[in-house]
Amino acid sequence: MIARLLIITTGGTIDKIYFDDKSDYQIGESQISQILRAMNVAFDIEVNEVLRKDSLHMGPQDRLLVREAVLKSDTRHVLITHGTDTMVETANALQDLGDRTIVLTGALNPARFRDSDAVFNIGCAVGAVQCLPPGVYIAMNGKVWNPARVRKNRAANRFEET
Repeated sequence: MIARLLIITTGGTIDKIYFDDKSDYQIGESQISQILRAMNVAFDIEVNEVLRKDSLHMGPQDRLLVREAVLKSDTRHVLITHGTDTMVETANALQDLGDRTIVLTGALNPARFRDSDAVFNIGCAVGAVQCLPPGVYIAMNGKVWNPARVRKNRAANRFEET
């Protein structure tokens, strides 16, 4: 059981807000703190908002910022919310960070939408980060994936093994 969980937010669909006047989605305030408080989690959480970007707009410098945020913390359990399109690339950039369990998750629909998969994916990621040995993982669609053997199938709108 963990006592403290570091949550790093980077943006992505999980935090998108629909702006009707613009017929546009923009990344808003992170939703994970509210979700975890509503679920009465039994450990301390620390939320570090590193980025507010769609993952398609993330580059190597952004991934370096996420990596540095993990390294600056002494927390061994890290959950990262991330856009799904380049989640695998970021997971691969976080390899070899010592004795930490790092789980990336996101959503295929914004957390603010009633039919969002956000709460389900976050719940899966919270369970995974507590149970898995040190390493980097992706929790999506009810499964925990090794980033070296998963991809997002955009046509089917889900993650699958490669």
